Amino acid sequence: MSLRLGYTAPNFDADTTNGPINFHDFIGESWCILFSHPEDYTPVCTTELGAFAKLEPEFAKRNVKLIGLSANTIESHGGWIKDIDEISGSKLKFPIIGDKERKVALMYDMIDHQDATNVNEKGIAFTIRSVFIIDPKKVIRTILSYPASTGRNTAEVLRIVDSLQTGDKHKVTTPINWLPGDDVIVHPSVKSPDAEKLFPRMTVVKPYLRFTPLPRDQTSAAV
Repeated sequence: MSLRLGYTAPNFDADTTNGPINFHDFIGESWCILFSHPEDYTPVCTTELGAFAKLEPEFAKRNVKLIGLSANTIESHGGWIKDIDEISGSKLKFPIIGDKERKVALMYDMIDHQDATNVNEKGIAFTIRSVFIIDPKKVIRTILSYPASTGRNTAEVLRIVDSLQTGDKHKVTTPINWLPGDDVIVHPSVKSPDAEKLFPRMTVVKPYLRFTPLPRDQTSAAV
């Protein structure tokens, strides 16, 4: 069964570079970003993991845990992490799941079904670049999929977290290209006169489109 937004993230037990975990226990009361990589010691993946490692403090400020996955062994991951830290100047601390048998990848539908070149020496498909943003209730809030040839945008992943957390707190949604500090949209579920009380600086463009200022220091980016 394909996973969809709003589904509970499937639980699993796995070995990682930081020791064995139960996924739901690992998440605990935090948000979580689970992201997969096609294979260890590959160029695009190496740049991505270095970027995530450098941004980990920003995610941690927002109560977000990072956990990676690659279709190789824990031993392979350990050597690769040394390369990542050397190349990027990072110090990678978050766990990376060893998923050589693709058990978690199949559970989360991370397998590449289109690119016939994204396979190992036995012809088994590698994982694509999937991203799952999961909230503290273990609900999947965002799913992103990138082809193996295209590196992810870590700033966009962080922006999505800020949008979700800010929206949950303030009953707002965020317009195109929103960044913390930009105007937001009053959620359609907030009706008058409650909307006027909650958002006294609200501007009504159309009955279904109502903007209101929200300073950066009132968003999750202000941590």
